[in-house]
Amino acid sequence: MSDTSVVPAETSAEKVERGVEKALFASRWLMAPFYVGLMIGLFALMVVFLRDLAVFVTKIPTAKESDVILGILTLIDLSLAGNLVIMVVFSGYENFVSKMEHVPTKDRPEWMGSIDFSALKMKLLASIVAISAIHLLKAFMNVGAMSDREMMWLVVIHVTFVMSGVLMALTDKFASSAK
Repeated sequence: MSDTSVVPAETSAEKVERGVEKALFASRWLMAPFYVGLMIGLFALMVVFLRDLAVFVTKIPTAKESDVILGILTLIDLSLAGNLVIMVVFSGYENFVSKMEHVPTKDRPEWMGSIDFSALKMKLLASIVAISAIHLLKAFMNVGAMSDREMMWLVVIHVTFVMSGVLMALTDKFASSAK
């Protein structure tokens, strides 16, 4: 005897639900232009980096030690910002749009595809704290050019970023241990 079970016909409500779900799922592609825009921003950051590098290199022969350190800190600051953009683009695209399956395995960074939203926000905040610390260090190196008020605000802003990072890490730790 053969199985002649009949599959019930899809109701109009189920068709609407399926259509809405398909549209919602496809809407993730609306994020792709954001990531392309961030890559254009990364290109702009590279142009600024190259410009600052050229200025830095031309000043090296006559630069004081503090000027060399400030120049290097500026380049580090820009590279951290570039790393931040790459991390957001790769992680955001893979988490919210589509897996990058056409990237050769040998070129694929180890962290790619393994950073979830929680890890991404912690890495972002850590990068922001590092960038803030570099700005603060640059201000300390050039303390004579800043007022006490400006210096105080740089310290307050940096401490705020640090405390935000600590509170976010604690929140994530408590949330993951509660599961």
